[in-house]
Parts: sequence; structure tokens; C-alpha cells
Amino acid sequence: MDGLPEWSASRPWPAAPKICVAGAGGIGGTLAARLAAAGQQLVVHARGASLDAIRRNGIELDDLSGSVRVDVPVSDRAEFGVQDIVFACSKSQAMPALLEAVAPMIGPDTLVVPAINGVPWWYFVGSGGREEGRPVRAVDPDGRLAAMFPAHQILGCVVYITAEALAPGRVVARNPHRMILGELDGRPRERLRRVCALLAHAGIDVRMSPRIRDDVWTKLVGNLTSNPLSVVIGATLQDIYGAAELRELVSAMADEVLRVAERCGANVDLDPDVFFAHAASLGAVRTSMLQDYEKGQGLELAAIGDAVLELAERHRVPMPTTRTILALTRFRAAQRSSHRCEAANPGSS
Repeated sequence: MDGLPEWSASRPWPAAPKICVAGAGGIGGTLAARLAAAGQQLVVHARGASLDAIRRNGIELDDLSGSVRVDVPVSDRAEFGVQDIVFACSKSQAMPALLEAVAPMIGPDTLVVPAINGVPWWYFVGSGGREEGRPVRAVDPDGRLAAMFPAHQILGCVVYITAEALAPGRVVARNPHRMILGELDGRPRERLRRVCALLAHAGIDVRMSPRIRDDVWTKLVGNLTSNPLSVVIGATLQDIYGAAELRELVSAMADEVLRVAERCGANVDLDPDVFFAHAASLGAVRTSMLQDYEKGQGLELAAIGDAVLELAERHRVPMPTTRTILALTRFRAAQRSSHRCEAANPGSS
């Protein structure tokens, strides 16, 4: 990872960068709407009902700034030419297919910003430690993601946007939009500053991080203590972090995640009590995993749960509470799938 380019050796940063937001769910819809409303040159890659809705009505966003509707070029094909920046916004399990779909728009100078939850496939790339370049099998089992493009084209990203797609092309986000971006090797570069500046201009509270992996683990504490549990008990963030009955359970999970983070070399400056109080203050927010469960979609357990267990096993860190909650989550997901199959085939037994 030595000698990563500022933007490109072949050309300077463009005055008006071409931006693609790939994925038009809650996060992608929010980013696309904010960037387009700020006057950025933007295209959207979407599929199915989202593609049809955005073609007809644009993207509608209701957030703390008010309501906005933007018309944006949209397609399910990579027909917009090579882009300067691609924000890849999908669940981690859908990321290989998404990046393959937009691959013709990713040139040798394109910056790719994966806006995903959990442990990213690039976690040990540019880390400089003894595990440099080691894959995280739970999120990239066959190395497809690692092989798609050079790692120096990636900007690490941690997203704090509590958005929900109420319908295709219609997004609501009732809390501040926050993003943290950082180079994989931690070196400050002009390209990072420029991307952060355009996000800030679009109304995103954005921060540059010299240690993006620390920020990954801080978000993981929230992801892993809330998402699976929300599926098991059908609870919102306000319930999970505000209920006295759940405090011991959630605290045990947080402690387990923090021990793994420490063994992986991360420095997570987090006061659990302050963190829980802040999370509870976000209100009756349904986690993305609970939203997916209720819609009958796949759950993001590999990146949020299995990858952490994989790293825990490498470093011999026991995670009994987390393992139990993940097992219960999988049981509920399996039950849902079974019930859906029975409903679709009532006379098959």
C-alpha cells in the first residue's frame, strides 16, 4: 500500500466530479438526494421497483432539513461512462453483485466508497500489521471483492444514517446524517479531503479519520448489540438501549465486541453508558436488520456477526453471549423462511 496516489498520476481532481450512487435503498437514497440537491453531477444505479419509481418520480427524501425531491439519471445498466467516485450502498452480502454490475463505470482513477455495515472485506489491506492482506472469509469467502480492483481505489467509510425506504424511491431519515471516511493506510490525501468537502456541502456531517478501523469497530459495537437482538425481540433502538431489563445482556455483548477489537489492534474510545444513552435517544428507530427481516429479505449477519466471530476465533476471544443471540436470530430467520414457503405452497405437505 505504499505510494497511494492523491487522485491519479494521470490527471488532477476534476472540477465537477462525476458521481454514481450505486444502490437506492435507505442509505443510497439519502446520499443521492442530498448530493443531487446540492448540485452535484450525479447518476444512480438501481434495479427493479426502485428503478421504476425513480424514473417516474425521482427520489423523495424527508429528513431534518425538510422534504426534497430530486430527478436523477437512473439505470440498471452501467451506461453512464466511467465515474470519478462510486458510492456503493448495499448490504454486505449484495456488494459483490453490485460492484460487478457497475464495474464498467469504475476506471483506474475511480474512487470507490463502500457504504456498508460490519467488518469490510478490505479490513486487513493497508493495515501494516502482521495480518496485512489477510482475507476475512465471512465477508469475502472466494476473494471476489479483493480481486475486483486495486485496493488503493478504496476509501474506507463508516455510515451513521438511520434511514428507511418507506417505498421505492421514497426515504425518511429522522436523525442527523453522519459519515466517517479514511484512507486504508491512514495517510491524509487531498482526494480524501475533496470527497469529505463535497459530502459536507451536501449536508452530511462528515469527518476524516486517520484510523478508520477504529471507527469500524465503534460502529460494530452498535451494529452487533442492536441488529440481531432487534430481530429476536422485535425492538427499536429506544427499546434495546433504554430498557433496564436488557442492560446486562447488551453490556455483555458490547464487552465481547470490544475485547475482539482490542486484540485486532483497534483503539475504541467508547464509554458504554454514554453510547447506550445516545443510542436510546435516537428514538423508535427500527434497525436495518429488523426492516429486512420484516420484508422477508436476507439478513446482514455475515459482516455484522460472523466476521466478528471469525476474528474472535483467530485471537481466542470467547463470545458466548453474542453467539447465543446470533443463533437465536438465525433461528427466527429460518422460521420466517419456512412459514413463507408453507404459505406459498399450502398443499405441498
